[in-house]
Amino acid sequence: MTENFQAITRFIVEIEKLKNVERRIKPVGLARYENSAEHSWQIALLALTLLPYAEQSPDPLTVVTMLLLHDIVEIDTGDKFAYDANHDDYENELISAKRIFAILPDEQSQAYLKLWTEFEQAQTPEAQFSKAIDRLMPVIQNLHNGCQSWIDHDVSVNQILLKNSAIEKANPQLWQWVKQQVIDTGARVGLRN
Repeated sequence: MTENFQAITRFIVEIEKLKNVERRIKPVGLARYENSAEHSWQIALLALTLLPYAEQSPDPLTVVTMLLLHDIVEIDTGDKFAYDANHDDYENELISAKRIFAILPDEQSQAYLKLWTEFEQAQTPEAQFSKAIDRLMPVIQNLHNGCQSWIDHDVSVNQILLKNSAIEKANPQLWQWVKQQVIDTGARVGLRN
């Protein structure tokens, strides 16, 4: 039992490093960039808030766990900007996931790796909802911080809509509302189509 506590403590200390992974978006009203730990915390709360409106009925604990785990790999790989051409780095992220989750006792290690992989594959209702929430949060931030990261990286309205269309799987009505917000805000701040 003591060995398990030691392993869990090592894991918690290791994931402390996620606080040093800088993202390319600034928190609403702040001049600094957010870190991946802040992002994970906020999308977990966003998911809980939107679960009653989910198109399917995903399991809340599975969704929140996926969202808290999905970016841990960035400790090794860094954050990838969603609109970069080489955004997907599954092989390197899988190596990182295996390394970090292996710190835990075997049963937890396997369970977390399975959830991480499920999130990446986005085939289950929980993973699809989690992916949608992961996409939604930066959209909400951009809509409320003057489109900072979209402007900084010359992202077009069409790119935004294409990249975030996974939100429709979580809730088609939410997607229609988000889509209209992006179009209206993009026009107001001068984003190219």
